[in-house]
Amino acid sequence: MHILKVFTTSTTFFFFFLLFFSMPYLAATSNELCLNSFCRHNEPKIHFPFRIKSRQPESCGYPGFDLFCNEAGQTLMKLPYSGEFMVQGIDYLTQEIWINDPKSCLPKVILFHINLSGSPFKGVNYQNFTFFNCSESFHLGVTPIVCLSDSNYTVFATSSARVIEIFSTTSSPCKLIKTVSVPVQFPFEEQILSSDLSDDLRLTWDEPGCGKCESQGGQCGFKSNSSHKIVCSHIPQSGRLPRGARYAITIGVGVPTSLCFLGLLCFLCGRVKSSVRRHRPIQELNPSIAPQPTFFLGLDGPTIESYPKIVLGESRRLPKPDDHMCPICLSEYRPKETLKPIPECQHCFHAACIDEWLKLNATCPICRNPPPLQPLPALSVDVL
Repeated sequence: MHILKVFTTSTTFFFFFLLFFSMPYLAATSNELCLNSFCRHNEPKIHFPFRIKSRQPESCGYPGFDLFCNEAGQTLMKLPYSGEFMVQGIDYLTQEIWINDPKSCLPKVILFHINLSGSPFKGVNYQNFTFFNCSESFHLGVTPIVCLSDSNYTVFATSSARVIEIFSTTSSPCKLIKTVSVPVQFPFEEQILSSDLSDDLRLTWDEPGCGKCESQGGQCGFKSNSSHKIVCSHIPQSGRLPRGARYAITIGVGVPTSLCFLGLLCFLCGRVKSSVRRHRPIQELNPSIAPQPTFFLGLDGPTIESYPKIVLGESRRLPKPDDHMCPICLSEYRPKETLKPIPECQHCFHAACIDEWLKLNATCPICRNPPPLQPLPALSVDVL
């Protein structure tokens, strides 16, 4: 009974310990009303200056940056003079956004509707493309625009001055349609013969300028609901881990320490009970030996270094489609970051975060499954 009381008291102390260290983190989270949102799990994560109209308050977005979700769960934006576009990706650090046509015929939009006037966006790189309509009997060594062509004619676009000169003559079976300045993803160093123009349009914005705040790990937003002044808050102190990582490491260290303290109390109580029994008549001899608790320590350096590394690409695809942020530091994954998966369960984390965790704990932070004890061959993978 005495040991049971000690165990109950120690367990109560342990939970109060966890609650004490969790309160600042939970309080900070509850005060942050403008949280990340998304139309579905594999869609871009949305936060200031963008907002999803039906899911985030008006104060969480900058004017002109409203987004919405369609019935298929796609993230869409509407440009004043060009119609609706599907948001393929957002880089908040460089203030760039990639968009495409939700109807899968971007060249048609470029040819007839592309107009960024009245929006806060502009192209990063522009290149002129000239559209031609050629008869069926004329066989071209060019890439046709399938969604604009049929069995009677072929439409293609070129940025080559030589090709434009050839097909602009009166004897050519091709008719010039229009020349359009296209905000391409990357500028072509040389003029290309033809393109189907199906790649995403790459746009950027100047205001609000939140790139510096994002690079410092801060949260950009309005100073207040009644003011349009932009401020940067929640910037981590220099030289320290992010708050989420510090919280996780504190819990990781606190749990084993508390368990060791509890084990020590049980051991001392057992010694006291044994001492009392020496002064009493021996009723019976019990040869059984109570099993000693086993504690798992962290992994060694070679084992941690042997885990595979993933350099995240622009598409941010991972082995598990629902992975979009590090469960340790609670930060969203960004292109070109180095990640590490646990080989047994394929849960991914920032390499720096999981290295610190595994030095203290030999289990996965999510499923608590122990990793393999033998070092694995080192592997580096690029995810596109």
